[in-house]
Amino acid sequence: MAEGNGKKKASDLFIECLEAEGCEYIFGVPGEENLDLLDSLSRSKSIKLVLTRHEQGAGFMAATYGRHTGKTGVCMATLGPGATNFVTAAAYAQLGGMPMMMITGQKPIKKSKQGRFQILDVVGMMGPITKYTHQLASADNIPSRIREAYRLAEEEKPGAVHLELPEDIADEHTDSSPILRSTARRPSAEEKAVRQAVKAIEGAKAPVLVIGAGANRKMTGRMLLQFVEKTGIPFLTTQMGKGVIDERHPLFLGCAALSAGDFVHRAVEDSDCIINVGHDVIEKPPFFMQQGGPCVIHVSTKTAEVDPVYFPQIEVIGDIANAIWQMKEDISPNLSWNFDHMLAYRKAEVEHTGGLAKDDRFPIFPPHLVQQVRDCLPHDGIICLDNGVYKIWFARGYTAYLPNTVLLDNALATMGAGLPSAMMSAMLYPDRKVMAICGDGGFMMNDQEMETAVRLGLNLTVLILRDDSYGMIRWKQANMGFEDWGLTYGNPDYVKFAESFGAKGHRIESSEHLTKVLAECRDTPGVHLIDCPVDYSENDQILNIDIKKLSKEL
Repeated sequence: MAEGNGKKKASDLFIECLEAEGCEYIFGVPGEENLDLLDSLSRSKSIKLVLTRHEQGAGFMAATYGRHTGKTGVCMATLGPGATNFVTAAAYAQLGGMPMMMITGQKPIKKSKQGRFQILDVVGMMGPITKYTHQLASADNIPSRIREAYRLAEEEKPGAVHLELPEDIADEHTDSSPILRSTARRPSAEEKAVRQAVKAIEGAKAPVLVIGAGANRKMTGRMLLQFVEKTGIPFLTTQMGKGVIDERHPLFLGCAALSAGDFVHRAVEDSDCIINVGHDVIEKPPFFMQQGGPCVIHVSTKTAEVDPVYFPQIEVIGDIANAIWQMKEDISPNLSWNFDHMLAYRKAEVEHTGGLAKDDRFPIFPPHLVQQVRDCLPHDGIICLDNGVYKIWFARGYTAYLPNTVLLDNALATMGAGLPSAMMSAMLYPDRKVMAICGDGGFMMNDQEMETAVRLGLNLTVLILRDDSYGMIRWKQANMGFEDWGLTYGNPDYVKFAESFGAKGHRIESSEHLTKVLAECRDTPGVHLIDCPVDYSENDQILNIDIKKLSKEL
């Protein structure tokens, strides 16, 4: 909407700036204070509005867009309660390293419109949980503030940014224009650091590679695979590093889904040199350092955050993919390296987990469920996990073939993100099979987005693991010797619930029935919801393994 003097409305300029950044979607729940921006968005030829049923769902979708693409996902809300509903999603993106921009409205800042009604210091609120937050006080500054927000959201470590656009600023007019994106090159690791790391690896008896959250980026998996293939060094992952290298690889040692005491931890204990790639302290440590322990090499975009259990002796800082390539080019494999014990632990874990997966009792036994889902989905299928004890089962037992095919949150570890993450995945990859895997507790936190999924015409399966309680906390309550109290609830009839939204509902009656229903949902378009009762009674059998006994057997 341009004036006669050639100036354009600020909200029009705002949308033009987003278009210049390559924005494809804006997710959100607009309010009165966003109406200028909404009007300008209605005329955009390249940005689609995705109207959600809650701001948290919009934020989770925007963050997942950033996780998949490396580009900033954008979401919008009004002032006050709309902005506060973004807080969990902001923390989810910030801790998880997902580039996301939040746009919130505000009352006019040059004059009072309704006193202090709904007015909070949203910029102050967002400060501790974002990389950048700013209130726009002039239309002329919109291009530079949007460009800066995008730059900060996407540079390592990616995260959340926030812009507040007050009503009166959105209605201003300006002759400013978008600023074009800059081309940025990530710095390469310093050669002396690379040489020092390579020397330490070559001199070790049994080096091991640990792949963390920061390694789950573009190109990194390819370079890491080349490094593993050249050296023959085995590798393991953290929960958020799953799939960076195909886990069917013979040198895969497993996922450090637990904090300690698992097969994979015994393999790490056999190492005298740990190459820790993309380590991020937001995840539970895959191993614990001690004084006088093995050499630890930190390979990442940023220097290590020193912790009582993490203080690496060698740091290789720069673009991770390039740093691994430099190390791969320099290294000469040591013929004296011995990985027999590490690989034996992995073999024992596969046999142990495989035995559990054959248990076809009903309600469904977790390891059996994990194997059923893996058998059902194609190699490029995507599972999006909400938060609960099942996240550990899938991290340990689900074989990931490709990067970003197991989306889980081991950073904020929030409930409620599974369904919106799967919806975003289905939007981005309409030809791939996508499944949200949620506990009944986590699903009900954002179940209203089922309407959004149906309205968008998505092809999506939502697998609800139902135990009628907050199962993970209930299990920990029992392990800590407390009385079983305060963690059970009722659930709706999920089949009728799904049908009321226009989705297809299924209720599992046996292991054989689960196999049939999973295949039907995979092969039939539309939104499907599966009510699957699960048996949590033997979590200890899965998660409290007698490793010492098994070690003697090895």
